[in-house]
Amino acid sequence: MPAAATVNLFGYYVLITGLGLVLMPSRVLGLFGLPPATDGWVRVLGSLAVVVGYYYIRCAHANDRHFFRASVHGRFLFAGLTVLLVVAFGAPWQLLLFGAMDVLGALWTRHALVHGDDVA
Repeated sequence: MPAAATVNLFGYYVLITGLGLVLMPSRVLGLFGLPPATDGWVRVLGSLAVVVGYYYIRCAHANDRHFFRASVHGRFLFAGLTVLLVVAFGAPWQLLLFGAMDVLGALWTRHALVHGDDVA
């Protein structure tokens, strides 16, 4: 599968997750066993996720391989930060699920960049 397709699909995952956090944050958090949102910060995070998802989708359509490579690094970084938040700051373990999705997406894109039919 071309790297652009992996980034495009990941972009839609981020966009849809972000829309869920903006429009119905307590429901999305409840799916992961997290307590309901009590302030607006979850919606702010969701808004940021919508924008990031948009970037992923646009860069996928432009076949921006520099972005694809940077996104692999960024998704591994995000996963590492979720581990740090849980271990060092006592954040709920369920955040690791979001980090795991980023690791899976990063590995998928990296594999497509290295072994795909669109290697530069």
